[in-house]
Formats: sequence, structure tokens, C-alpha cells
Amino acid sequence: MIWCPKRRRKVLIGAIKARLEQLIRDVASEHGWTILEVAIQPDHVHLFLRGDPYTAPSDIARLFKGRSSRVLREEFPELLKLPSLWTHSFFVSTAGNVSHEVIQRYIERQS
Repeated sequence: MIWCPKRRRKVLIGAIKARLEQLIRDVASEHGWTILEVAIQPDHVHLFLRGDPYTAPSDIARLFKGRSSRVLREEFPELLKLPSLWTHSFFVSTAGNVSHEVIQRYIERQS
């Protein structure tokens, strides 16, 4: 799963980056999802996740983006300058025929 801030702004740095990772881990834990890898770049997020078959990928993205946007904008007023923290779009793909090790290596190289 990949998503990015509005207008690809490079705002996911320092304390914002650390807090975002904590929020992602909290949401995953609350829903019983397993994070296999997470890489937060200044202008986008890569998340390799093992979800459940009952939650639609769009709902998973909504839960991550919704909670993180609300909390980050409350805690970091500089983010209020953006009309919204996240774009409406996101990318989701299943692992399919690719092993999770290959995907993890790809995400690790993004850091």
C-alpha cells in the first residue's frame, strides 16, 4: 500500500515521521493486522501489510489515512497549512506470485 501527502509535499520528516509510524502500528494492532515492513519517505509512505480477508483494502487505507491525518494535524500545527494531509488516492496491490522477502527488500531500499 502506498499513499502520499497532498501535492507530494515533503512533510513526513523528523517527529512527524516518527509519530506517523507509531500511528500506523497502533491502527494495525487494533485491527489485528501484521505490518511486515513500513518505509516512510518525506513525500510518501510504503506499507507492506498482512490484513484479513474481511476488510476491503480501501477501508484499510481509509483507517490509516483518517486516523493519522486527524492526529498529526492536531499535534503538528504546521500541517494545517495543507488543505488536507493526504491525497484522496492510494495504491494497493497483493503480493501475488512475488515472495514477501522480495517486497520487503524493495521497501527497505526506499529508506
